[in-house]
Amino acid sequence: MFIEMKVFGLALDENTKNPLIILKDEEEKYVLPIWIGALEAMAISIPLNEVKTPRPLTHDLCLQVIREMGGKLEEVQIMDIKDSTYFARLMISHNHQILSIDSRPSDAIALALREKVKIMVKKELLLEADKLFPREGEEILTDSESKKWSEILEKYDAHLTKYKM
Repeated sequence: MFIEMKVFGLALDENTKNPLIILKDEEEKYVLPIWIGALEAMAISIPLNEVKTPRPLTHDLCLQVIREMGGKLEEVQIMDIKDSTYFARLMISHNHQILSIDSRPSDAIALALREKVKIMVKKELLLEADKLFPREGEEILTDSESKKWSEILEKYDAHLTKYKM
């Protein structure tokens, strides 16, 4: 069984200073923190903040390729955690069948946000995460952290990220 989750926000882990994405279900019964890298956080924050880029970035390109080949991203599924690594799948419809493609959760979420499809998490994983990451008294996302990501995006210039030879 899967539970639909929404992106609650991005935050910085106080201990490691690594970014993490927080997923919550609609009733806020389940919370799933996923630690990601800085580049992955940027890829997720772009559609969250509706930032338009002059050229397609990697996730935009991936979706364009899926569409051009006659496929459609239907949903993403976060399936498991093993040795502190989460596992996800892209569920793509193509030729009247569903293709299940292995993905990092950060990439799956970045694609789901761009395509506005459901982010589904296996209930067993949510129950396991609830034991691993207790929430009592824990502040997940502060206004200052949210402002930091907004400031980074405001200063984002796609021309500065081009490869130089």
